[in-house]
Amino acid sequence: MMELYKRGNIFVISAPSGTGKTTLCDRLLKALTDLKMSISHTTRKPRPGETDGVDYFFVDKETFEKMISNEEFIEWAEVYGNFYGTSKNVISQLMKQGYDILLDIDAQGAKSIKKLYPESILIFILPPSMEELERRLLQRNEDKDTIKKRLSKAEEEISQYKFYDYIVINDNIEEALNDLLCIVCAERLKTKRIKHDEIEKIFKK
Repeated sequence: MMELYKRGNIFVISAPSGTGKTTLCDRLLKALTDLKMSISHTTRKPRPGETDGVDYFFVDKETFEKMISNEEFIEWAEVYGNFYGTSKNVISQLMKQGYDILLDIDAQGAKSIKKLYPESILIFILPPSMEELERRLLQRNEDKDTIKKRLSKAEEEISQYKFYDYIVINDNIEEALNDLLCIVCAERLKTKRIKHDEIEKIFKK
């Protein structure tokens, strides 16, 4: 069977901390092997189990600032005292290799991506409620001040949801994953993303 859709679609996922975004992204990538995560650069220290070049590109602040000066990032932001950025080169290489790309970034970064790549698809994941989000954050055993900051940040982030193309509510992980799969498949099959030359080659007399 011929492959109908063009590669190089960019899917951006944003969500407040505690919404289940990381789990959903991991499962989405396992379900769609032709979708690859864009690995961000960060100045934060690796957490237990994280690997450089797999989870993030871990760099020091001096290196990160040099990359900013050289305009190597599509977008970058400071989050809780650490810097995170999406490299132009990482995106370019994935596109050249023929993959669709998944980015896990905040609303500020999503706006930058949309400006540079107008056809990128933006997805915002919501918790079922603020009460449920607080419950999930409490399960992480973080201190009260950290949880308070995350909830305040969540309210700020959620206020940006209208900027996104799709909203997915993560009340049930399986249903939320299915929603994401449906979004990716539907976007790939839009007429503007189809390989028209392949269709015409077969069906045009």
